[in-house]
Amino acid sequence: MNFIYPAVFRKGEDGKYHASFPDLECCEAVGDTLDDAIDNANDAARSWLSVELEEEEPELPCVSDMEDIPAEEGDIIRNISVNIRFYEGWDE
Repeated sequence: MNFIYPAVFRKGEDGKYHASFPDLECCEAVGDTLDDAIDNANDAARSWLSVELEEEEPELPCVSDMEDIPAEEGDIIRNISVNIRFYEGWDE
């Protein structure tokens, strides 16, 4: 199953890119470059979603419209796509 959630990337004073997901509580990532931050954000979102899907009654959050996400000058907003393969009996 494919999940797509927007992430906000912001270059910090340390020169690294910091990513956060407005819809995935406490889901964040960091990377030395924007590409690294995107890769790390993908891994963070995959982990977040995998943990949620393991819950007895998973509650996946609604996806924010990218245009509704508050952003500061210089922020980059990208959709992050996560493909999670379910295995037989995953929901038992």
